[in-house]
Amino acid sequence: MIEFKVSSYCSIGSCVEVGVLPGGGVAVRDSKNREQGPLVFTSEEWAAFVAGVKNGEFDPA
Repeated sequence: MIEFKVSSYCSIGSCVEVGVLPGGGVAVRDSKNREQGPLVFTSEEWAAFVAGVKNGEFDPA
């Protein structure tokens, strides 16, 4: 079973949950719709996403 974590900034229950998979992958799901199941990323994909966030690649123009 995956242990999902929620940001400490989440206070209203509508949050993104992230869990580490055996083997290093990452699962991401919507706390409002857990039945839909998570999106699954490799550790490389997740690292690229996190690097993009840190570099401001997703900031609105």
